[in-house]
Amino acid sequence: MVSGVQTLTKREQLNFLLTNRIPRRWLTFFMGWYSQIQSPLLTKLSIWLWSLFAEDLRLQDAKKQNFTSLGECFTRELKDGLRPIAMDPQQVVSPCDAIVGECGEIQGTKVFQAKGFPYDISELIPNIHLNHKYRDGKYVTLRLKSSMYHRFHAPVDCSVSNVTYISGDTWNVNPVALKKVQKLFCKNERAVIELKNNHPTSSITLVPVAAILVASMKFNFLSQTLNLKYQGPNEISCDAQFNKGQEMGYFQHGSTIILFATSNYEFCEGIKQGTPIKMGQPLLNGHLTSFP
Repeated sequence: MVSGVQTLTKREQLNFLLTNRIPRRWLTFFMGWYSQIQSPLLTKLSIWLWSLFAEDLRLQDAKKQNFTSLGECFTRELKDGLRPIAMDPQQVVSPCDAIVGECGEIQGTKVFQAKGFPYDISELIPNIHLNHKYRDGKYVTLRLKSSMYHRFHAPVDCSVSNVTYISGDTWNVNPVALKKVQKLFCKNERAVIELKNNHPTSSITLVPVAAILVASMKFNFLSQTLNLKYQGPNEISCDAQFNKGQEMGYFQHGSTIILFATSNYEFCEGIKQGTPIKMGQPLLNGHLTSFP
């Protein structure tokens, strides 16, 4: 923990105390249990209470309007056609609905979770090969608020042959916590997914980071749910193919995805900290010379 790097308002200090100075792990277990209770009446009450704190909750976009559990609402699907995919093969699209956090060029292997709070890629991704691959590349932090659509999708045509799961803490990943807790993303539960394509000089890797409450990630191509109770292998082999925009999985609560790209990508116009982005919108432009 550090203090004095960034000055927090009293409201931000209170937010941090309420969301982090609590037994995070046990509250996460409780919320995981509570969110799976099958009760339409309890679910309606829970969603009403939730909407008091999340004014941007837009359930009218959901494919179904009646939910039997709070978890079903968290992981809701959207109506068809609401997230058009930018199909230019040179573009990487956003894998999720999000608020753009820190983003920019990787300084060697150093990236930032917030101003004045650096971390090394090796502290987030325990893979020397990937650490080297993204040296001087690009990164963007995509924060999913609790009210947002929680499913994430392939940002490019790709294949996935391995998922690395890293068990960890469940710190809140909101902007207040990112100003207070050093190397927060490196402490939390997370997964590392390298997206392989047909361009040997380019690469994209996604790092979904879980957080407090329902710290759980479900990938459509794995039978296991990755959460605090998971006790399986950290390296999980798989064989999955995705077209750009195809669903890969979902969080069971709002959290964060950090996207890493090689140096032959550039950010699309308008991508900057604080910008809302929808799944399927252009995020990066590639300078790739050959396509299959």
